Formats: sequence, structure tokens, C-alpha cells
Amino acid sequence: MTITADASFEVLPFTRTCRHIWEDGDHVLIGVSPGNSYFSSERISSLTRWATTRFAQVDFVYADLHVDRMFAAFGYTREHAEKRAAKEIKAVRRRILKGVEESAPQHAEIRVRALSEFQSNPVYQLLHRRVLHFLETDDVFRKGCEEMALHFVGSKLPEGESITDAQLQVCFDYMAAELPFFVDTPSILDVPSSVAAYHVKMPMTDVLFARGGGLRATRNQAYAVVRPEAAAPAAEHGTAHGTAPTERTADERRAA
Repeated sequence: MTITADASFEVLPFTRTCRHIWEDGDHVLIGVSPGNSYFSSERISSLTRWATTRFAQVDFVYADLHVDRMFAAFGYTREHAEKRAAKEIKAVRRRILKGVEESAPQHAEIRVRALSEFQSNPVYQLLHRRVLHFLETDDVFRKGCEEMALHFVGSKLPEGESITDAQLQVCFDYMAAELPFFVDTPSILDVPSSVAAYHVKMPMTDVLFARGGGLRATRNQAYAVVRPEAAAPAAEHGTAHGTAPTERTADERRAA
């Protein structure tokens, strides 16, 4: 894995190809989860400043599908789950808009949208169907999704209890709504190439970007861990090739 240093964030493109797409600087997608304390308005502001200086276009997409079902699956009553989900989704949208408004340059191409807004997008629909198909037919893909589900909801399980089939299915539905953007954001958003940025490596990363068969990310789709530099172990600083990537400014990329 290549590693690049930045003044405010540590950037780890997952593969050499991901590194090249990162260097192109066409587009970055920042996915935001409701209820995740990592995504404070201050963090969104920092990500906005970082992204708009390195990419020609920036999209924040926040999850708003199946959130109520997730709460219900882990102990909330239906009514409470719906209210809690609505509150969390409203709050995350407000934080993103506040962070972007405070930090985005006036000329920056930056959009904030809910995941549900793409349900009528034909490319998204096709990719979503493909994700569901591989969940049913590809054991490796399904196992990766199971690991991802446990990674994110394991802390919600009572000590000594395993995730139930119903809880796992809700997790699958939640993830299946997001995964099209890790497979082919360029086709969904009509951009030349795209980097999906998240602050941790997801268990699905190896499945989509490293294996030789099955459902894989397209050649112009990249993944990179983007995290506050202070969170990175000192031994990881630097790059696999000894030098940081050459970067054009965002203005140069927009002009191109």
C-alpha cells in the first residue's frame, strides 16, 4: 500500500492504480455515516479544505437508507427507530452543510447529496442489482460483507451474543445501498475518475480492489484511507517509493 503525507491528513491509496487515480485529481467522494462522531462539522470543514485543494470536483454523500431498520434491528421500537433515524440523518446533513459552507472556496465544485437521491439513477440501479446478485452467488463477496457488518455493528451486540440473521440482512441492505459508489462512482456521477475516501480501511476493500474475479471496482475507481495525520503510526509516514505524489492544484485540474 502506498502512503502519502499531507499537511492535515494522512492519505493511503490502496493500490498503485489507486495512487495514479489519486494523482489525477479528477474527483473525490466522501461518504458520511449518520451517528458517527468522527464526522463533526469541524472534521467536515477540514475535509472540505483538503479536498477542494486537490480535486477538481468533490461530492459528499451521506447515508439515509435503511437507517431506521438498523436501529430497529438492534433493539429500538419501530416508532423510536424512525424518530432516531430521522434525527440522525437531519443532524448529519446539517453538519455537512455547515462544514462545507464555512470552508469551501467560492469557485469549488462541491455537492452534498443523500444516498436516496440516487435511487432513480439508472447506473446506480444497475450497480445495486449487481451488488445484490453477488451477495447471493459469490461466497467471497458475501464473507467480506459479513466481516464488514461485524466491523461496524459488533460493538452494538450484547457481550457473548452473535449477530442474528435478521440483523445481518439489515446490514447487508444498508451496505448494498452504499457499495455501488465503491464499484463505479465515475459512471454514476459522470466524472473521468474518482477516489472513494474513508477514514478507515473497510473489510470490503480487498474484495473490490485486490482479488482477480467476481465483483470488482472499475479501472477508474480508486479507494484511499484519508485520516487525520496525528492518527497515523509514525512508522507509516512517507511513501512506498520514497517520494510523495506530484500534485497539481485543484484550479489546474478544473482548467484541464
